[in-house]
Amino acid sequence: MSNKGDTKNEHKSANITWGSILGGDILAHDFFKRQVNLLCLIVVLTIVYIDNRYSSQREMIEIDKLKKELTDIKYDALTISSELTERSRQSKIETYISEKSTPLATSTKPPYLIEEDY
Repeated sequence: MSNKGDTKNEHKSANITWGSILGGDILAHDFFKRQVNLLCLIVVLTIVYIDNRYSSQREMIEIDKLKKELTDIKYDALTISSELTERSRQSKIETYISEKSTPLATSTKPPYLIEEDY
């Protein structure tokens, strides 16, 4: 008699139906009992994959923001450099000195190179 009961339980555990899937009875099935470690590994890897994708998207957003900020800073540096070039022209310096009425004046002699003899 125990032989008939065993085959009945084996037959019952071998049947997978929509009712057993929706009812949660499938988790008690022998296949899932044997593969619980694999299923846990799959769940953990899925969570790691989702977290990795989320992290990479955040980093890409940060990279785009920093690229825009770098472009703005480059334009500011270019503007400041051109203003400095404009202000350091000889004619601008002469105008500035004449407006401040300082005793400085433009030299009438051309510059010359001093060479050292060894």
